[in-house]
Amino acid sequence: MGMVHAEIELINGDDIALAKAHVIGEEEIKRIHVIALVDTGSYMLCINENIQEQLKLQVVEQRKAQLANGEIIECDVVSPVELKFKNRRSVQSAMVLPGDSEVLLGAIPLEDMDVLIHPLRQELIVNPEHPYFAQMKLK
Repeated sequence: MGMVHAEIELINGDDIALAKAHVIGEEEIKRIHVIALVDTGSYMLCINENIQEQLKLQVVEQRKAQLANGEIIECDVVSPVELKFKNRRSVQSAMVLPGDSEVLLGAIPLEDMDVLIHPLRQELIVNPEHPYFAQMKLK
C-alpha cells in the first residue's frame, strides 16, 4: 500500500475556549488546513514549527521521540489542538517536529475520530459502520 494523505483542519484549542467565554470573537480563532500523512506507525499528531507558530500553540512539555530512521530527538509538545476531518473532531496534544516537517496523523487521533484507511482507494475515510458519529470501544 502506498502513502495515504488526508486534508485536516488544525485549530488552536485555547482560542476555542476563549471564544466560548466571549473573550475573543469566532473570527479570531486561529486555524489552518493542512495535508497530513496518515501514519499508523506514529502514535500522536505531529505538527511542525511553522504550524505551531501560525497557530500560536503553547508548549506544555518536552518529550523524546524516535524518528523513522532511528534517531532520537527531543520535541516540544503543544496542547490543546483540535483537529477536524470530515464530520469528525478530536482534541489532542501534538509533538512539534523541526522546521517544515510533514504533518503526521498518528494512531491515537485516528482511533479517537473513528476513521479508517481504505486500502483499495488509499484514502482516509470515516468508519462506514458509524458514518454519522464516532464510536469508541470502552472495553
